[in-house]
Amino acid sequence: MSIDESAFTRRCVVTAGAVVAAAALTACTTSGKENATPAPKDPPAGPGQSADNTLAKTADIPVGGGVIVGDTVVTQPSAGSFVGLSSVCTHAGCKVASVSGGTINCTCHGSRYRLDGSVSNGPAVKPLAAKPVRVVGDSVVSG
Repeated sequence: MSIDESAFTRRCVVTAGAVVAAAALTACTTSGKENATPAPKDPPAGPGQSADNTLAKTADIPVGGGVIVGDTVVTQPSAGSFVGLSSVCTHAGCKVASVSGGTINCTCHGSRYRLDGSVSNGPAVKPLAAKPVRVVGDSVVSG
């Protein structure tokens, strides 16, 4: 057997071993999937959000201010009036960073929004997208 033939033989053995290992791995990872519990249809709750869609307690949202909970900003422009907004700045898609001084603030480029989502200071020219929220008991919930 020449050097070229022995290299070819070793190559065939290694390749065949890799194919067998891949087939075994595939069989192991798909075996029993038909009896697996299906994934939940609703995504798990995000930070600050419970499984029942509670975003925040009404007492935690100051009048004239708001809180950012995941992808939602909840504000209370006037006592008892709660507004839900997207936390994505309409200028460049950054997430707004804070609610302070009566505005929702994006630190990426300095855009500011009023508590109803309208633009207070650019460069953003479009308001924050509205998100439905409602009060249930002492909580603000999505939907």
